[in-house]
Amino acid sequence: MAEYEITTAGIREMTRFLEWADDEQWNPGKLDHLPFHAADPHGFFLGRLDDEPVTSVSAVRYGADFGFIGFYIARPPARGQGYGIQAWRVAMKHLDGRNVGLDGVIDQQDNYRKSGFRTAWNHLRYAGVPSGEKASGDITVVDAGTIPFGGLASYDRRFFPAPRDAFLSLWVGVPGHTALVALQDGELRGFGVARPAESGARVGPLYAASDDIALALLNSLSAAQQGAPVALDVPDVNAAAIRLMERLGLEPTFECARMYTREAPEIDMAGIYAATTIELG
Repeated sequence: MAEYEITTAGIREMTRFLEWADDEQWNPGKLDHLPFHAADPHGFFLGRLDDEPVTSVSAVRYGADFGFIGFYIARPPARGQGYGIQAWRVAMKHLDGRNVGLDGVIDQQDNYRKSGFRTAWNHLRYAGVPSGEKASGDITVVDAGTIPFGGLASYDRRFFPAPRDAFLSLWVGVPGHTALVALQDGELRGFGVARPAESGARVGPLYAASDDIALALLNSLSAAQQGAPVALDVPDVNAAAIRLMERLGLEPTFECARMYTREAPEIDMAGIYAATTIELG
């Protein structure tokens, strides 16, 4: 009889999570495993069938009462045999007592609802090369690593329901990531990160106090990719963000639902032009 075992994944094993996510056409960042692991080193689980890895899932704990599920994958030969749901139960136990979020692909959303998740909004992935429309206004875009980290972390908390300093520090600092902030009248008014992915670059988060600030940041992030396409996961409840993506000629390519086990956290949705990730929130 086959032996199935679920263990905590080490940081080197997490490259397998990225490979499998790429096989699913999720287009992860090439170095995501480094900041992801820092977010919760105990929150990544690998299932092995007779020592062969066949399932993955992440269950990252943030603060005292929030968590996020991602990388829920069973390899094709292991599907339909109960191995995935066993990994799911381990992940949910790791997040017991917390409000849990996830981004669910369309064909899994009914299963997530059966597990107590409710849809809060949808993320629409827009991809392409922005048209190059210029931003107006007196906006200064600078390297996010040049401002005090405390201010950046505090700004991030407006848009994310829990502190995530370890993750954020590496998200800004990993080589190859382009992390920028927008300043206006001497105040921090926007923040964006682009990271190389298997196809083009992923942009997230993209926070901004206005369309012009989002545009200034996106133009600079896109320019750093030297003509490669970018992709952003845009919340459909931010109508201004959707309009901006369409105005810039970006095309919708993917959709998933942001779901929670409790009420959606109170965050500044109007300022979120793109989510940080669909894997860790």
